[in-house]
Amino acid sequence: MWLGYPGTSGASYMDYLVTDAVTSPVELASQYSEKLAYMPDTYFVGDHKQMFPHLQERLILSDKIKSHNSLGGLADNVAVINATDLSPLVENTDIKEIKEIVRAARPMEISLKVAELPTTTPIETMIASGQVQTSVNGVILQNGLATTQTNNKAATGEEVPQSIVITTRQQYGLPDDAVVYCNFNQLYKIDPLTLHMWVYILKHVPNSVLWLLRFPAVGEPNLQSTAQQLGLPPGRIIFSNVAAKEEHVRRGQLADVCLDTPLCNGHTTSMDILWTGTPVVTLPGETLASRVAASQLNTLGCPELIARTRQEYQDIAVRLGTDREYLRAIRAKVWTARSESPLFDCKAYATGLEMLYNKMWIRYARNERPDHIQAIDK
Repeated sequence: MWLGYPGTSGASYMDYLVTDAVTSPVELASQYSEKLAYMPDTYFVGDHKQMFPHLQERLILSDKIKSHNSLGGLADNVAVINATDLSPLVENTDIKEIKEIVRAARPMEISLKVAELPTTTPIETMIASGQVQTSVNGVILQNGLATTQTNNKAATGEEVPQSIVITTRQQYGLPDDAVVYCNFNQLYKIDPLTLHMWVYILKHVPNSVLWLLRFPAVGEPNLQSTAQQLGLPPGRIIFSNVAAKEEHVRRGQLADVCLDTPLCNGHTTSMDILWTGTPVVTLPGETLASRVAASQLNTLGCPELIARTRQEYQDIAVRLGTDREYLRAIRAKVWTARSESPLFDCKAYATGLEMLYNKMWIRYARNERPDHIQAIDK
């Protein structure tokens, strides 16, 4: 059994479950009716590198007047421009490359390409009025909310967008200066203990908000009222509508941190958010469904985002929200690792899966009963 249902089939005719040592550690093998077939890295796979290559490059949009009057480092997730080819804008706009050294576990250089405009008013007007596009220095920028109107196949992920797309916090009612935590899972994954942790985090991080989806819409008033009963002031949880696949992935760039749902993790949803360079904080349990995000983060090379207790989950999230330099370092690490780690490498994944199939076949050909196997013997 591979992907599909996130757990054991319980079926006597199912010989193997394709998984990995983090998702299904051998000490928890008693939970499964199948034998465990371990991939070299995570068993989860996403073809984001092929579907959304336009998110591998970005320009940070900056208003020259506002940025000169602001204090602190430039945020990389308030207004972002993506395209498979950014050269038309680069050639016709004042582009600055800002480099700085941040210190977390080790010093790390952060490099941001910033498109400085004399004013961002035309873009803000486009968004406020619902226009599909606007022109900046003779270059057409598409409103990131309008992809379903301009190219439905690109909106659903069937084609790679060919336009230059702008995504901003303004489009979703997110404060420019806030620490934005997000979770884009279906709301049924939020159990009371998880909501308690999230409210704790928001209370301990000044000027922070939590960004959720109306997934479904009927859950919004229940979550809002429950959070307020726990002492969270109104306005700290912001909801958006469910979006088409490309927008759903792309808008994840606007969040600072994704807070995973421990009971049932984000699986594809975590891959989506990690592809945008946004870190995920997770707390693995014992079930397969509760350990997938930890497996993804381990493959990404970010074990510091995997908590062992509820308190540690809260502490990691609060530190990311209050230690700006640490947040910038972790975001830079995730941004780089998504392209360099095996997490989004479909070719390497296919090779590992083929190795597992071959080992399964060899055991069968020898009349050996199924047993736990590894793609790569250690």
